[in-house]
Amino acid sequence: MSSGSGNSPALRLVVIDDDPKNLKFVNFILASTGLEIHSASDPQAGMDLIRRLRPQIVLMDLVMPGVQGMELLQKIVEFDPGIDVILMTGYYSTESAVEAIQKGAADYFRKPFSPEKLRQRIALIVEDAKRRQRSSKLENELLENFQFEGIIGRSPLMLDLFSKIRRIAPHFRGVLVTGPTGSGKELVAKALHRLSGSDKRFVAVNCSSITESLAESELFGHVKGAFTGANQDKVGVFEYANGGTALLDEIGEMPLAMQAKLLRVLQNHEVQRVGSPAVTKVDVRIVAATNRDLQEMAGQGKFREDLYFRLCAVELKLPSLAQRPEDLLLLERHFLKTFSAQYKKHVAGLTRRAQTLLARYPWPGNIRELQNVLEHACMMAESDVIDVRDLPERVQNHGPSGNADYEVLMSIEQLERRHAQRVLDHVGGNKVRAAEILGISRTHLYQLLKAATEQPRETVSKADD
Repeated sequence: MSSGSGNSPALRLVVIDDDPKNLKFVNFILASTGLEIHSASDPQAGMDLIRRLRPQIVLMDLVMPGVQGMELLQKIVEFDPGIDVILMTGYYSTESAVEAIQKGAADYFRKPFSPEKLRQRIALIVEDAKRRQRSSKLENELLENFQFEGIIGRSPLMLDLFSKIRRIAPHFRGVLVTGPTGSGKELVAKALHRLSGSDKRFVAVNCSSITESLAESELFGHVKGAFTGANQDKVGVFEYANGGTALLDEIGEMPLAMQAKLLRVLQNHEVQRVGSPAVTKVDVRIVAATNRDLQEMAGQGKFREDLYFRLCAVELKLPSLAQRPEDLLLLERHFLKTFSAQYKKHVAGLTRRAQTLLARYPWPGNIRELQNVLEHACMMAESDVIDVRDLPERVQNHGPSGNADYEVLMSIEQLERRHAQRVLDHVGGNKVRAAEILGISRTHLYQLLKAATEQPRETVSKADD
């Protein structure tokens, strides 16, 4: 066993091979790499070492007594998908190489191999592992440096938004915040409130969740006896938020009659409770948020034009997540830290193939969808690294039919189930014919279909479109 020098801990490598000569050969070749090398002559001892040492690299023979190499590979990947597994074999075939890569192997060597080739490949993996360590450290530092009032971003679009919020916050009376669903409009509203200098309340109300009959009472309040069921006076949102900030989310859903009253609040800073002739002065900042095009709605008569022009005098536009790809890694790091703490699990990061899949996903639900996806992944993760299998099915199965790059990220079992379903669909549901085409027994086909039905059928259909 050799160990690295320096203050940083050496990366660990476990070699598993039933041939003692090959174990000595590999140890001799890699002795100068600075790796901490551990050896095992049988699969079970090797798996025990992996569980105890949690190495960064495993170099293992594909054919050993007692267990098939592919089975051991699967066990290693299930234990820790972040481990780089290199397979060695004297019985090379293209099919087994493809299967190994699909199951999560980092590389596949044919015996005998040259010492220089092995050293070069290990050096690349070591450098990649160190790069990931540096990247993780850098991401944590960036996460601290690029948080603005609870909002995370370093893309030019977000830095420009942060600058505008700083300038607007001390002075605004009304602001329109626009952006797609899940892009963080409420976070912007809270940032405006905190930077306004007010120590009063921040109150959020979703206009789409209030029925038209109750909207006036909810926003402006009422006096006892104003209508049936009004058994006592009620303070409305604007009075309750007096001195602070009121967020009117989904402002485009506000009834037209309420829009006229809102305009009065913005212009005259006064409210009138339902059933009362008295007018009350209020000092409240209003943030109106929407994912709709208010200018288009105003042109169609669905939104008051005068209110639109009053609101859009100060407008903050949030980009979609797809428009700010530079922020994806920071957001991933933020949510992993959040949910690791919440679920009391140590989740260090994502595998490269999981990161690749998330980078290619279009994120129609934006930040909120990313948050939900990583919460799901943190709950499902069985190791300290999130892999593709831990992501929701809709994310795993995203991609156009026939996308080879995507399908490489799928397990062989997923590919088998998908292909079996395609063949069955092609022959009109004839299971006997499908089994003949696939070259498998009907029992095997039934097993594949049963496994497929345990996944959401909608997902399978979408993947095959």
